[in-house]
Amino acid sequence: MAAPIAIGGIHHLRLTVTDVGRSRDFYTGLLGFEVAVDSPPADDPGAGAAYRVLWGGCVLARGDLLMGLRPVAPRDDRFDEDRVGLDHLSFSVASRDQLEAARRLFDERGVPHGEITALEGFGIYVLPFRDPDNIQIELTAPMG
Repeated sequence: MAAPIAIGGIHHLRLTVTDVGRSRDFYTGLLGFEVAVDSPPADDPGAGAAYRVLWGGCVLARGDLLMGLRPVAPRDDRFDEDRVGLDHLSFSVASRDQLEAARRLFDERGVPHGEITALEGFGIYVLPFRDPDNIQIELTAPMG
């Protein structure tokens, strides 16, 4: 039997969204992502080739993580973690204090969120919230 594939960390992920501008603003303004690549305008000579990769969206970067936003979902579609596929994303922060600061920022910006919850069996605290398309996101901090 062959050995399992030796994988590293997550290189990139892509989210299907309903409105790329709204999602770009959410992820850059709230979580500090930066736009790494944006789709060219439709009249750009390279637009056709770029569309096959970017789907009219963009690629955001935060540290080593690349996250694409692919705006092809119908406008009235909403994420549902009870369907096959993604359940949620979790981003690490360094401390419970950073979770408290995030909660204050969410409150200032009107971003609905849950409570900071201790998951003692995992040694972490989590703070859940939702993006504009209802995708559940968590911030996770180590206990102690």
